[in-house]
Amino acid sequence: MRDESAAQQGARVTVDVRPVITIRRPRPDVAAFMFDPANDLRWTGGITASRPDQPGRLREGATVVRTARFLGRTFDYGYLVTRHEPDRLVEMRVERPFPMQVTYELEDAPGGATSVAVRAAGSPGRFFGWAGPQLTRQVRRSITADLERLRTCLES
Repeated sequence: MRDESAAQQGARVTVDVRPVITIRRPRPDVAAFMFDPANDLRWTGGITASRPDQPGRLREGATVVRTARFLGRTFDYGYLVTRHEPDRLVEMRVERPFPMQVTYELEDAPGGATSVAVRAAGSPGRFFGWAGPQLTRQVRRSITADLERLRTCLES
């Protein structure tokens, strides 16, 4: 068996984070806000535009193009909704800043609240692969901040 170079090993580094927060609102209310791209700029950090292909809530087959800033770069990226369960789950595939799957998960929590999780899992490849654990921390920090903004929007 031959040895792999550091670049080849870095290309396999995987990001897999799933921050969770509780929002004191019923699940259908959270879903109505969170699953509607018209609200993206209010709770998703780092984006300056969100352009859905259709109005209203995300559903399977829907696409959205966002303009974002990540690690000092500005770029457009699109996502495709690959799975949808009304008021419970939206799963999306994105290609930038690196290929990953992003899942919004909602579950009922005690007292009429909602447990909200955002999972981002993917392989950063060679360009971001060198960042490894630092990239994972950055993605976790970014999603956690998004969830805090979401809670502020919905509990205010």
